[in-house]
Amino acid sequence: MSRRVFDESFRKMAIELSYSRGSVKEVADELGISQTLLSKWRQRESESFQGATELTEDQKLIKKLQKELKDAQMERDILKKAVGIFS
Repeated sequence: MSRRVFDESFRKMAIELSYSRGSVKEVADELGISQTLLSKWRQRESESFQGATELTEDQKLIKKLQKELKDAQMERDILKKAVGIFS
């Protein structure tokens, strides 16, 4: 059994089609490829896209503040539980 090789234009077309239809299974069945393969292509594309975008200073600050808020909320919840246990 030989391994099929798909060119970059086919991959991009399949990825775009899967996003537009919203169903990996449907597109994979239609194109005659496995769902797993199409999902891996989508994952690789999203990873390369995320790595290519550089965050601005404002976006970095927002991410930092969101992390701090999440940590503070977690600490607050822990303290609420501790007060409930000890009282």
